[in-house]
Amino acid sequence: MQILGWVLKVLLMCSVLGMFSVTSVAQERPLSQAPICFEADRLVLQEFKAKILKDTTEILASWMGKDCCGGDWEGVVCNPATGRVTGLALQRPDRELGMYMIGTLPAALGNLHFLEVMVISGMKHITGPIPESLSNLTRLTQLILEDNSLEGSIPPGLGHLSLLQTLSLGGNRLKGPIPPSLGNLRNLLVINLGKNSVSGPIPPTFISFLSLQSLDFSFNLLSGFIPDALVRSQNLTYIDLSNNQFSGKFPISICGLANLQDLSLSHNQLTGTIPEQIGGLRSLNSLKLSGNKFIGHIPASISRLPTLWNLNLSRNGFSDPLPIILGRGIPSLLSIDLSYNNLSLGTVPNWIKDRPLSNVNLAGCKLRGALPKFTRPDSLSSIDLSNNLLTDGISSFFTNMSSLQNIKLSNNQLKFDVSEIRFPDGLASIDLHSNQITGSLSSIINNRTSSFLEALDVSGNHFSGEIPEFTEGLSLKVLNIGSNKITGHIPSSISNLIELEMLDIQRNQIAGTIPTSLGLLSKLQWLDVSVNSLTGKIPTSLLGIRGLRHANFRANRLCGEIPQGRPYSIFPGSAYAHNLCLCGKPLPPCRGKNQANLGQ
Repeated sequence: MQILGWVLKVLLMCSVLGMFSVTSVAQERPLSQAPICFEADRLVLQEFKAKILKDTTEILASWMGKDCCGGDWEGVVCNPATGRVTGLALQRPDRELGMYMIGTLPAALGNLHFLEVMVISGMKHITGPIPESLSNLTRLTQLILEDNSLEGSIPPGLGHLSLLQTLSLGGNRLKGPIPPSLGNLRNLLVINLGKNSVSGPIPPTFISFLSLQSLDFSFNLLSGFIPDALVRSQNLTYIDLSNNQFSGKFPISICGLANLQDLSLSHNQLTGTIPEQIGGLRSLNSLKLSGNKFIGHIPASISRLPTLWNLNLSRNGFSDPLPIILGRGIPSLLSIDLSYNNLSLGTVPNWIKDRPLSNVNLAGCKLRGALPKFTRPDSLSSIDLSNNLLTDGISSFFTNMSSLQNIKLSNNQLKFDVSEIRFPDGLASIDLHSNQITGSLSSIINNRTSSFLEALDVSGNHFSGEIPEFTEGLSLKVLNIGSNKITGHIPSSISNLIELEMLDIQRNQIAGTIPTSLGLLSKLQWLDVSVNSLTGKIPTSLLGIRGLRHANFRANRLCGEIPQGRPYSIFPGSAYAHNLCLCGKPLPPCRGKNQANLGQ
């Protein structure tokens, strides 16, 4: 999607800048020759504005007066000679996530007969169908309606827009089949239908896409075989069909696309082996085939891909041995993921250890013994060696890993005292759960803890001692210390974790009361304090956590009335079971004020 976004921006920039240059010429002309907005077009724009019930972008606030071509109407472009509207570009700024429009698209937009570019993108809350009347815009070259909430089916009439070069409807709520009529768009360079709920097969009419450069149908419900006709264009540089329900074998026709740079077929139901012909994709930068049912050996021809930097073959059925030639090829490789196949690597291959890689993911590859020693540790930013049989080697593992951001060593047999380890300063995520690690949390969380750290999971170990105090400035979003031997109480300074979304302290030996300051964690979505020795009441301050989706207070010594309000009153009764004397919804009502106030 990132590369597709770049393609769209380039196409849009070229088209829109071309029109704005015409407008600037018009603005330099004497007032007597200034373009005057064509009245019918102005009325269409006014109807669009009327259909937008709320506009936090404030773009439409500039649509004042009777001359939509004077340069004051933001996003509107006109032909200076005729005063006809040729461009409508309404796009939310990338970083302004709080900006949006609420409303629908009026059918009257189909009356902008001279329109060449229509961009209504990133407005999030524009709903309703795509008007059938857009098929009347026969001069249209760019139609970009992505990242809204448009519903219904894709209008078949869009297939009449013979000049269309970009069709981007991604990130909406569209359903139904892809209209075969879209195959009539022979000038199409970019098509994006990703992140919808479009279903059915890819129409065979897509054989007409001889100029296509970028295709994104990801995150839909598409099924059937991937047709050879889809990839006839030798200009294709980007294909993303990931996260659908495609079946059948890897289409060999893809291997003939000499200019293809990015290919993602991940998370489908593709079967069989990867053809040796894949080595013909000499321009390929990224190959993602994860989450399918591929079997057999990884083809040695992959080593002949000179520009490949990202290789993800995880979650398939690939088996040993890895081709030896991989160690001598793939000169540009930066990221590799072979996790969760039928590989029994034993140790990390030298051709992986000795390369200046950025991401190494070998989870579930039956690695044994000591953690690997990488020749170029300073290049690594992410490592996942979880779900293996690794036992030691931690003492020197992090040496010189100055760029490391994410480390995942969970579900191994590592046994060490955490106080003996110095973690790299820039870590954003640490996952060590389900090992045999001892020591105190204060070795990780202290006044030297980096503000970069966002996720810490050390659950299922042998940590002891108390929960440390939390200083201001921490960025933790996930804190999971469950199933350890931690004692003491929950510090009131927990409220300093203002970004926290998940807190799991279950199955420890934590006593004391639940601090009222916990209610200040307004972003919390998951809270589990079950199977401890907590006493007192569940504080009513927790009602301030509006977005909580999961809470578990089971098996403590809590008493008194459960906070009576959403979501606490609608969590299942099992979330409060096996306590001393909790009462109130969803448990039986409290018997008078005395029981309700118990625990204070």
